[in-house]
Amino acid sequence: QVQLMESGGGLVQPGGSLRLSCAASGSTFVIEYMDWYRQAPGKEREFVALITRGGSTNVADSLKGRFTISRDNARDTVYLQMNSLKPEDTAVYYCNAVVRGASYWGQGTQVTVSS
Repeated sequence: QVQLMESGGGLVQPGGSLRLSCAASGSTFVIEYMDWYRQAPGKEREFVALITRGGSTNVADSLKGRFTISRDNARDTVYLQMNSLKPEDTAVYYCNAVVRGASYWGQGTQVTVSS
């Protein structure tokens, strides 16, 4: 079992930055990769970024250049650095960990980009 706890969301003005954190606990040594998704009101959940156990990363094409994913293995924590935020980035951001094909989700953290 893996438990995830996201943090770092909040209200930010357009052009601002936020860093989201996702702390994993439990059987973290079996996590194959972790990723971030987001869901805006009335829209489907969409992929944001992924990082493997080995550190390989992938960011959604539409977000490259603004969003960066990283990890701190010592803290079992994955980060999502979001820069130059836009109102359309407003969403609930979810962290996900994949173990043997099964997904474990966090509770989500709200990001609101507004002036």
